[in-house]
Amino acid sequence: MKTNVLYYGDNLDILRNHIPDESVDLIYLDPPFNSNASYNVLFKEPTGEQSAAQIKAFDDTWHWDTAAELTYQEIVTNSPLEISKMVEAMRGFVGSNDMMAYLVMMTIRLIELRRALKPTGSLYLHCDPTASHYLKIILDTILGNDNFRNEVVWQRFNFHADAKRFGRVSDRLLFFSKGPSFVFNKLRVPFSEEYISSKFTHVDAEDRRFRLDNLNPPAGRGPIYQFHGVTKAWRFTEERMLQLEAEGKIYSGSKIPQLKRYLDELNGQAVHDIWVDVAPINSQAKERLGYPTQKPLALLERVIQASSNEGDVVLDPFCGCGTAVVTAHKLNRKWIGIDVTHLAIAVMRKRLRDSFPGIQLEVIGEPVDVEGAKALARQDRYQFQWWALSLVDALPVQEEKKKGADKGMDGVITFIDGPSNKVERAIVQVKSGGVKPGDIRDLKGVMEREKSALGVFITLEPPTQPMQTEAVEAGFHHSPLWQKDYPRMQIVTIEELLRGKTPMIPGKVSGYAKAQKVASGTTGQLALKEKP
Repeated sequence: MKTNVLYYGDNLDILRNHIPDESVDLIYLDPPFNSNASYNVLFKEPTGEQSAAQIKAFDDTWHWDTAAELTYQEIVTNSPLEISKMVEAMRGFVGSNDMMAYLVMMTIRLIELRRALKPTGSLYLHCDPTASHYLKIILDTILGNDNFRNEVVWQRFNFHADAKRFGRVSDRLLFFSKGPSFVFNKLRVPFSEEYISSKFTHVDAEDRRFRLDNLNPPAGRGPIYQFHGVTKAWRFTEERMLQLEAEGKIYSGSKIPQLKRYLDELNGQAVHDIWVDVAPINSQAKERLGYPTQKPLALLERVIQASSNEGDVVLDPFCGCGTAVVTAHKLNRKWIGIDVTHLAIAVMRKRLRDSFPGIQLEVIGEPVDVEGAKALARQDRYQFQWWALSLVDALPVQEEKKKGADKGMDGVITFIDGPSNKVERAIVQVKSGGVKPGDIRDLKGVMEREKSALGVFITLEPPTQPMQTEAVEAGFHHSPLWQKDYPRMQIVTIEELLRGKTPMIPGKVSGYAKAQKVASGTTGQLALKEKP
């Protein structure tokens, strides 16, 4: 099985065709929440302002249609009896509606994810209260309710107000293991200053802070003897108590002796199932990329540290902008990411290369030759368009369409030119077939309308000689910054791009947010493995 790899495609097909049985140590999935929302990826201009270039990343809405019905029938017919009965009963209760369409989509994928998990593996499903109760039932059935470990509550907003209900500020992480023997590294976090000041109220002669703990035995059962004039059941043997007293760890300033817990000897507080110390990604966060559902690295660091070890395989089947795979690489795990849009693959690939310069990774499912590009164009012209734009590092543009006609802009490349760092743009248009000289003339018109310095015409078919003549007649853009002339209209084929050719753009600036370099290892501020 390949690792450190990104797969483009439907994760159900990828799981069935590329992920062997019992090959993955940890699965984290952050699927769409069925929140009936449409999400846009927002790009930034070099000035930091929001760009006009936007693209709808995905529609978080599901509908009961033929595909949902066929998936339901497959689950009921081919799944183990308990899963078949559960889904049938759930449809009877929920109905044949949008929610049920979402649930059958998740069920068939969770069946495959269980198959891929090692016997010692774990799964974390990130969701919100919209469907968490249904997903818990599905996971109970597929993985077994005996293997349910936690429902973690993550506070993703500090403040949020709703008109007629309490503010919704939290997500859920449903944590299941595949079996009773599973990897779990107990984690601790540093004590808060408030906790230290309220609990560690004593200071000894060496200026060491400590708190007091009783010496009562668990469940009241322990050795009975007299110590400091008090006869009772104690937590430790008399020999151990005398040893602790010799070490200065018995406090005798109270009626009944107590144990001293020194702050500098404790390794923080055990992590519980309510996470309020992992900050969400706000508008000013350095790791913010603009992806609509991006999760913080610190959140994934906690999950991956707790439920895997170095060298283990981490799988994210709904990869988005790649936080899970970036964190897995940071923590020296192997990883597999899957997403169904070329836009997400482009964001992930750039993020990984920014975060870890020189990283070796592979993308599977993208075209590697002209025939593959033609197949993608036949399958989905929008995915072909996004993929083609990623080859020239152009930002995709989504424009309002009127009467079926668009404005001739598929993407934008931004560059800096001129002594005053003037922001210029190249308009990019992608065509998968039927190209003609009129397309070049149309792109010239778009350039004039948008006042863009350059135009780039990407074509799957070879351009005709009249098209090349039309492009040459557009003349040149003189760069005052680089003191060089650039063809105003450039035609480049998919075949040329696959061979490594790129458009001639002066001082190009990537519109995708640049991810910060990430150092290997933990941050040291979130999770500390418990001392043995």
